[in-house]
Amino acid sequence: MAEPSKSAPGNIEANDRAAADLADVERVVAGDPRAFEGIVRRWQGPLVNMAWRYCRDRGRAEELAQEAFVRAWRGLAQWRRESGFSTWLFALAANVFRSELKRFPAVNLPIEDVAEPAAPAHQLSEAAGRERYEVVRRAVLALPMRYREPVILFYFHEMDVSAAARTMRMPEGTLKARLSRARSLLAQRFPHLRDEHAAMDLAGKEA
Repeated sequence: MAEPSKSAPGNIEANDRAAADLADVERVVAGDPRAFEGIVRRWQGPLVNMAWRYCRDRGRAEELAQEAFVRAWRGLAQWRRESGFSTWLFALAANVFRSELKRFPAVNLPIEDVAEPAAPAHQLSEAAGRERYEVVRRAVLALPMRYREPVILFYFHEMDVSAAARTMRMPEGTLKARLSRARSLLAQRFPHLRDEHAAMDLAGKEA
C-alpha cells in the first residue's frame, strides 16, 4: 500500500498563515479591530523587507509598510477571497510603494555607475560573498522600475511568476519578458557575474 502523501513543511506553514489570516479578517469585519494586530505581526517583517528593496532606506521602508497596512485596514472589504490574503496584501503594498516612489523618488545610481566586482575566486569568503551580493542588489536597484520591480518580486521576494504577475496586474507573459530583459541588462553590465546570471536564467525557465 502506498504511503499517504506528506505536505512539505513550508506548505504547512503557509496553510497555517492563510488560515490565521482568514480568521483575523473575519474577526475584523465582524467588529473586532484588535484582530488586525495578528495580520500586522505576521506580515510586518515581509512588507518592510519588500519596501526596503524598493527604496533602500530602512526608515522609509517602515513608513511605506505602515501606509500599506493602513490601506489594507481600510480596504479589507475589497478582498474578494478569489486569491490568498497574502497575495492581495502584497499586491496592495506594491501599488502603495510604486505610487509613493513616483511622488518622492528614491535616489538610485544609473546602472552604468555601479562598480562591477572582480572575477570570483574559487573559494569566496563570507565577507566577499556579502560584498558580491550587495553589488548585485545595487545593480538590480539601478534597473529601470519596469524591470526592477519584477526582479524584486520574483528573485528577492521569491514570488512565483503567477503571483508576481497578479501583484503587478499584468499578464504572465509580460512579466516573463521583463524578467528576461532585466537579466539581459545585468549580464551586459556585469559579465563577471556568470553564476548569478545562470541561476537567474534557470529560475526563469523553471517558473
